[in-house]
Amino acid sequence: MDWTLPSAMERTPGGPGLPVRVVEIGPDGKAGSAPLEGPAEGPDDVLLGVEDGAVWYARPVPHVPPGPTGFRDAPTDRLATATALVGWHATKPRCERCHGETVPDDHGRRRRCTRCGALLFFRTDPAIIVRITDDADRILVARHESWPTGRVSVIAGFVEAGESLEQACHREVREEVGLPLTDLRYFGSQPWPFPRSLMLGFTARTSDPSALRPDGEEIVEASFLGREELASRVGAGSLTLPGPASIGRALIDAWLSQPGGQSR
Repeated sequence: MDWTLPSAMERTPGGPGLPVRVVEIGPDGKAGSAPLEGPAEGPDDVLLGVEDGAVWYARPVPHVPPGPTGFRDAPTDRLATATALVGWHATKPRCERCHGETVPDDHGRRRRCTRCGALLFFRTDPAIIVRITDDADRILVARHESWPTGRVSVIAGFVEAGESLEQACHREVREEVGLPLTDLRYFGSQPWPFPRSLMLGFTARTSDPSALRPDGEEIVEASFLGREELASRVGAGSLTLPGPASIGRALIDAWLSQPGGQSR
């Protein structure tokens, strides 16, 4: 999906007479393979918006029928919103003002405190993800300590209090792999509803690949690879790249598609 284009979904309740469609969402974020057609919205249904001439809701269910899909398989506006909002309501967050209990409000688009009436809205956690290349146009791929052997991606991390996005890129890369960055450029963004991140993609260069030092805590392996070597190792099965729904994969694919060039 091209996240730079306008959303296909209008985030409104819609007008009267529009058909209703409901997508079921399980606790793991998986969605039913086929939407339910025509039912009146249930008490726990969450309004998503209007798309393809219908009003769409997400419904939390204990499990979904066989053959479910999910955002990782089909990264759409609808599934991103459904997965994020259903997961948020499941946590039943307390009021930020008085710590009272909250309940869904306005068709699930917000929550209301039962004690003081304050309103809570879904929030996203900004995280940067940055593709680093060296002067030979090799890409840095790294393995997080929680990933199986052979799974790699580019460097990512959450933005901390008081940081700009660019500062977060420099800090995360310095902390995790010890590299200085130059030529930092914005690439694009993507929602990642596990549980509520907004991934902000960047590209950067380093003129000192010899400074590469994985921290051994979050990043346990890291190396610079050329296009042919990366493709060969992926083809042989010794390396696994992020799934196609991830902006990390988009960053890698953009570099792979422009051999020898100044890829974004």
